[in-house]
Amino acid sequence: MNKYKETFGVDISKDVFDVHGSNQGHDQYKNDEIGFKKFLKELPKSSLVVMEATGYYVTS
Repeated sequence: MNKYKETFGVDISKDVFDVHGSNQGHDQYKNDEIGFKKFLKELPKSSLVVMEATGYYVTS
């Protein structure tokens, strides 16, 4: 039995981050403090949030 109500996958890029919920589907937020606060406010309790560690970005 899964103890989480919903599972979210997160993909972060320079300007935005995409979130896909197992029940809620896709949403997108700005990659800034306001975007993260909005995501956390909308995040259901008892959720699992996962992301893949892919390394680092080099800026020029």
